[in-house]
Amino acid sequence: MLKTIGYILFLISCLAFMMILIVPWIGFSKIQIAVIMTGLVIVSEACFYISLIILGKTFWIKIKSKFRFLKVKNDNPEPPDQSS
Repeated sequence: MLKTIGYILFLISCLAFMMILIVPWIGFSKIQIAVIMTGLVIVSEACFYISLIILGKTFWIKIKSKFRFLKVKNDNPEPPDQSS
């Protein structure tokens, strides 16, 4: 049951981040957009961290492994050319 709650909180956090992209086109005033977006960021961050606390280190490792492709591997590092 607790894992299910953790996954639901993670899903809510993902949906809240996606809603940030949609809010500017709904038709609110600038102040309302700023307030809604700030609230969505706070809710999504809180849900994400609470889900990490519930689901544990193994879930965090799974998330990090999905983004390993962003890390650039440089097997043959060469110093920059210093000739001027």
